[in-house]
Amino acid sequence: MVMSGFWKNRRVLLTGQTGFKGAWLSLWLERLGAVVTAVGLEPETDPSLHGLLAPFDGQTQHLADIGDPAALERIVAEARPQVVFHLAAEAIVRRSYADPVETFRTNVMGTVNLLQALRHAPDARAVVIVTTDKVYENDEAGRPFEERDRLGGKDPYSASKACAELVTASFRASFFAAGGPAIATARAGNVVGGGDWAADRLIPDFVRAMQRGEPVRLRSPLAVRPWQHVVEPLAGYLTLAETLASNAGNAPQAVNFGPDPEQFASVAKVAEVLGQAFRLPLPWLPASGEHPAEAQQLRLSSRLAAETLGWRPLLSLEETLDWTAQWYEAHRAGADMRALTARQISAYEALRRTGRAKAA
Repeated sequence: MVMSGFWKNRRVLLTGQTGFKGAWLSLWLERLGAVVTAVGLEPETDPSLHGLLAPFDGQTQHLADIGDPAALERIVAEARPQVVFHLAAEAIVRRSYADPVETFRTNVMGTVNLLQALRHAPDARAVVIVTTDKVYENDEAGRPFEERDRLGGKDPYSASKACAELVTASFRASFFAAGGPAIATARAGNVVGGGDWAADRLIPDFVRAMQRGEPVRLRSPLAVRPWQHVVEPLAGYLTLAETLASNAGNAPQAVNFGPDPEQFASVAKVAEVLGQAFRLPLPWLPASGEHPAEAQQLRLSSRLAAETLGWRPLLSLEETLDWTAQWYEAHRAGADMRALTARQISAYEALRRTGRAKAA
């Protein structure tokens, strides 16, 4: 469970604030009373979730590229962080095919630059490096991946994130073993929720198609993914940071955050459930043409998170997609999206406290 007392006035460095997960985490940290220094680029989409939620109380934002080591050194020195969340990344698989050099520069050297800067951050106690469920060598067998499984990656995005895992392990062993912050990597499943407008992601593609009055075109309708609402892994990141800072000896060095096995679902299934939520008679059609190769079977085991952190997923696939549909419907109606996003965080916090779902 996320402990609000831990975060009150805690100095936090957050990279990737202007991204989808970063904006949700910024609002959550604001609610917890953390003092946040955030690093990010200009939002890539219009609208953007960051634009709808900002400004954030108690937070200082730096527009900077994690590929710039001098900028990161300066920001870390000024922020004197106690906890670090590294979310900044090039996160789109199809874009990694179009520009693999930039993907590796951001995801690998960006991680190197941050960890190097943290060598000179004496107050840092916990560092969470966010990678992905795609870091595993995928044999398409459909078995849920565990943290001890071999790393790999056929596409540039997956490989770059597997490299970030190795970079993190190297810095931990080489520079932080005798002192400094406890460091762990977090591997989340396919994250959905309100406020994502990125290209080549299922939910934003679905919403854009719906707004045009068309069914969404699916590249791989039978591909299976570990879908989860964004608040689920974010609660995991927060809990992991708390454990690293207060009980590092019992904290995992790498941990998966994914849904329960019965919630794994195909892309087509997600589109069909969303179609029901939006009351669409024909939610999807197969996409024509050739597309870059992506894994067809991707499942995660979250047993280690349950055993070491007490973290378990709470929302069903239907609840996840219902909350997501509520968010986009409210945005289309001109609602106060900051207030609604805060209500969904609050509803999730109540669910974690009581085990009972509350309407957002």
